[in-house]
Amino acid sequence: MIRKIIKRLFDFIFAIVIGIIAIPIILVTMAIIKIASPDGSVLFKQTRVGYKCKPFTIYKLRTMTNEKDCDGNLLSDEKRLKKWGKVIRKLSIDELSQILNIFTGQMSWIGPRPLLPREMLVMTEDEQRERQSVIPGITGWEAVNEDKSESRREMAEFDLYYVRNWSIGFDVKIFFLTVKKILRADRPDDVHRAPKLNDKEFRTTEIAEGIQDE
Repeated sequence: MIRKIIKRLFDFIFAIVIGIIAIPIILVTMAIIKIASPDGSVLFKQTRVGYKCKPFTIYKLRTMTNEKDCDGNLLSDEKRLKKWGKVIRKLSIDELSQILNIFTGQMSWIGPRPLLPREMLVMTEDEQRERQSVIPGITGWEAVNEDKSESRREMAEFDLYYVRNWSIGFDVKIFFLTVKKILRADRPDDVHRAPKLNDKEFRTTEIAEGIQDE
């Protein structure tokens, strides 16, 4: 209980500090997004699976255009992700708006990253409950090891390891590993960060399917 209180205090205080420092960066980035892609909001909102498998809305700075084909369907992510979006992602600037989620208690700085409902299905029902027994984070053990995962199941294994071995010391280690990755700007490409779902990986449809993807 004391550890959780310490973690929440750190989240709140650090969110205030980083929020103040990040305001100019966020404002400049918002301007770049609006100039480069004026046909949409600067914020990307999406429903993710949160603490105790409850849905919540995550906020990110938009990194893709809203370009559509002749039938009115959005183009593929690869075609909508331009150079400006790649830079924002590479520097992890798009994650800064999630400070809003931290203030509301929906997210922590460190924890398993919030997933889409469909992405949860590589785990059994018990594993889903276990993974979501802690508050999702902006960064986490899987995030600092994302270049080592070739499947969604492997990503889930890193998150489950974190939950089963969580401590303040573990969070401190992840924090400094994250700072190192940000300073080096070595965020992996999406093929490593979010490998495509393989239907053979699906373990269950009981819990997560109740939350619809947006």
